[in-house]
Amino acid sequence: MVLQTLRRQPFVLDYAIRMEQTFFESGQKGFTGHRHVELERDSRSSRMVGGETEDLSHGENLAMLPPAVRSLLRRTPTVAPIPHRSLIAVTGSQASQFLNGIVSCPVSGPPNRHHFTAFLHAQGRVIYDIFLHAYTTEAGRPGYLIEYDSRPSQETPLLPLLKRYILRAKVRVADVSDQYDVWASWGSEKELHWETERQWSGAPSGVFETVWDPAGEWPWGHEPGVIRDRRAVGLGHRLLVRKGDIPSQTSTHDMGTPEDYLIHRILHGVPEGSIDIPSTLAFPMDSNLDIMGGLDFRKGCYVGQELTVRTYHKGVIRKRIFPVALSSSTENAIPPLEAGQDIKVVLSERGQGDAPRPRPRGTGKLLSSVKGVGLALLRLEHVNMVLKGSATFQLDVSSGSEQHQANVLPWIPSWWPISFEETDSG
Repeated sequence: MVLQTLRRQPFVLDYAIRMEQTFFESGQKGFTGHRHVELERDSRSSRMVGGETEDLSHGENLAMLPPAVRSLLRRTPTVAPIPHRSLIAVTGSQASQFLNGIVSCPVSGPPNRHHFTAFLHAQGRVIYDIFLHAYTTEAGRPGYLIEYDSRPSQETPLLPLLKRYILRAKVRVADVSDQYDVWASWGSEKELHWETERQWSGAPSGVFETVWDPAGEWPWGHEPGVIRDRRAVGLGHRLLVRKGDIPSQTSTHDMGTPEDYLIHRILHGVPEGSIDIPSTLAFPMDSNLDIMGGLDFRKGCYVGQELTVRTYHKGVIRKRIFPVALSSSTENAIPPLEAGQDIKVVLSERGQGDAPRPRPRGTGKLLSSVKGVGLALLRLEHVNMVLKGSATFQLDVSSGSEQHQANVLPWIPSWWPISFEETDSG
C-alpha cells in the first residue's frame, strides 16, 4: 500500500455519501460532512507541512465523524481518572542513560522533562507503551516515574524486566503505584498555546517520524505532574496526583468517568495499553507509535532498534490502527464487544463480466470499543477498498441466541499525515 499526501479527491466525497446512507439504513443519523487537512511536500526538506489551520481546542479537527459519533464528544473542559495504570520509580545518577538504552525515544540530560515512548523486545514488537514522568523524590533526588498499563499480559511484568537490564547501572527501581493516581484533562483553552501544527518526515515504507520544532518548547512539557499529551491533536493533559487526591483542575473542569476518557481517546484515534497494543504481538508502526511521537529512528542502540529501523528504511507498512464507528444491521443495539474479534472484508461489487472476485486476504481486529465506537487494526489495502466503495467491513455480533452483522466504518483523523491512492495496491 502506497501512502501519499492528503488530497481532496472525489472518491473521499463519495465515501462520505455512502457512509451517510449506511447510517441512515441502520437507523442512525448520517454524516453532515467532513474536513481534511490539505498537506503538501515542503521542497526544502522531507517533512510534511499542514496547510490548513484548525481549532485545536476541543477536538473539532476530527474528520468524517457522523453526528451519532460526534455527539459523544464532550464540549466542555473535562477531567477524568484513567484506570489500570501503574508506576515504577527509576532513580539514581544514571537513570537517564539506563532508560535511553531500553526505550524507543532519546532520554538524555537530567530528568527534568517528560516523554512518551515504548519498551520493545529484541524482535521489535511492543512490550509496553509508556509515559516517563520527570519527578523529584521526597529526598530531592531527580528521577523518572514510568507509567504503564498494569493489566495482566503474557509478557513478564515490567518491574522484573527492568531489573534484568540494570546490571551495573547506578539506578534503583521500585513500584510506587500505591502513591499516585493518573488522570486526564482536556478541552481547556489553556492548551491552545502549546498545541502546535504537526510535522512529520515520511519514508517510502509508509513510516512517519514526528518532527518537533528544535527552537520550540519541549513537546511533552516540563511541569511536574503534568504531561502535554501530544499523541493526538486535542488530547489534552495527563496528570499525576497523590493517591486518593483529586486534581486541582476539578475546580474549572467537569468531572468525567474512565469511560469518558476512553471515548475521548477513541475519537482521537489513540491506542493505549495492552488491549489496543497487545504485548509482544503488536508492531510499533502498526500501532501508530510513529505518528504519535513515540519512536525515534535516529537515536543510538536500544532494545528492538534493528528491526524497527530496518522497517523504516526497507519495509512496507501494511496495517494501521483506525478509529471506527459500529452500527447494527438490524434494529438491535450493539452489545458490549470483546477485543480481538475478527473484522471481515465484504466485497460490494463483482469483477469483469460479473465474475466473482477473490476475497481479500486477511482480516482486521477489533480493539477497544464502547458506545458504538472503537479502535481497529486494519489492513491499509482493505481501508483503501472501503474508501473507494468496493468493499465494506463487517463484524459478527451475538445478542442472546441471535447473531447478526455489524457495519464497521473507519475514519481518518484529519491531522494524520496519511491518505490513500485511488488505484488499487497490495
